[in-house]
Amino acid sequence: MQQTGKLKVSIKNNQNNVKIPSGIRLLIRRCCHAVLISEGFIKNAEVSVSFVSNQEIRQLNKTYRDKDSVTDVLSFPLTSADGTQEIDTETGYVLLGDVVISIETAMKQANIYGHSLEREIGYLTVHSMLHLLGYDHETSPLDERIMREKEESVLEKLGISRELTFVTPSEESNS
Repeated sequence: MQQTGKLKVSIKNNQNNVKIPSGIRLLIRRCCHAVLISEGFIKNAEVSVSFVSNQEIRQLNKTYRDKDSVTDVLSFPLTSADGTQEIDTETGYVLLGDVVISIETAMKQANIYGHSLEREIGYLTVHSMLHLLGYDHETSPLDERIMREKEESVLEKLGISRELTFVTPSEESNS
């Protein structure tokens, strides 16, 4: 397996509408790490992932993208357009950026697409990590295809299928 640097993933739940299922934090860390491996990123790095409500992601989408609508995920890369990376002066880690996921929209999309919430969050995490590394599916059909292929490749390597679920009968009864 290819080596990477250390990865610090800060995960915050900034909403109260949906309980975050057990195993999601580990899944997010695995997805972030797998993207860095697949892209040959070998530096120490840091990324922040936050769960927010539809209301909050709509406001962020309006503020930063001038789109007054709810979306599933937003990525805020800290690497500049010329490729200059922001470095944490205390740790020396590359600050990749922030990922913001609407857990409500992720749940809705999982239902629409017929797969688990875990699979949807895994996909959104991989998708966003690729954005943090400079990929953009909105620039051209070719760039979109490249990004989609990378997403599916990482998810496949992680064994994340459309049927993935971490919920066991005992966990279901505790909800």
